[in-house]
Amino acid sequence: MKGKFIVFEGCEGVGKSTQLRLLKEYLEKTGQKAVFTREPGGTPVGEKIRSLLLGEEMSAECEALLFAAARCEHIDKVILPALEKGELVVCDRYVDSSIAYQAFGRKLGRKRVEEINAYAFASCMPDAVVFIDMNPINSWRRQKGKIVENDRMEKESDGFHLAVYLGFKESASSTDRFISVIPDEDKLVTASLIVNALKAKGLIE
Repeated sequence: MKGKFIVFEGCEGVGKSTQLRLLKEYLEKTGQKAVFTREPGGTPVGEKIRSLLLGEEMSAECEALLFAAARCEHIDKVILPALEKGELVVCDRYVDSSIAYQAFGRKLGRKRVEEINAYAFASCMPDAVVFIDMNPINSWRRQKGKIVENDRMEKESDGFHLAVYLGFKESASSTDRFISVIPDEDKLVTASLIVNALKAKGLIE
């Protein structure tokens, strides 16, 4: 594969979507082409699975399997084809979200979630994971008193979200794929930190 694969991760409401938008604006201004996509989703099948995952109650095992199913389709139909063309792919969430949310939040354990996501681990892992390192209890969204309606994950307990955060922190400490960024109150400062870190890794110009 000639392309580069960047993933953004973080808990709910920490500014991940804002930073993805700002990176997209930076790349467009500097003439750098990129494929922006998301999980769950990114394909027609994946978007249907996303609706189920965010709206329907289900067992932890079913949830993990559905995330993995959407990911397999996403890899085959979007991510790998773009990388094989030498393109830059930027994804909102990927397999490290499954580790954080299902292994830690749902308590399935890392080993089980890695087994379920074996296809992703074997075929397509990111060159860098930008982790917005902010405790979800102190997230920007909570500070503003907002909550996303019709989002099952968003409405989970504080204990669940703290477990997810612990999962991300453990992954960040165990692999050099992670770029941990503590977000500043000024979103443009955070964006600059991210751009500089990605430049240092040779992933963008």
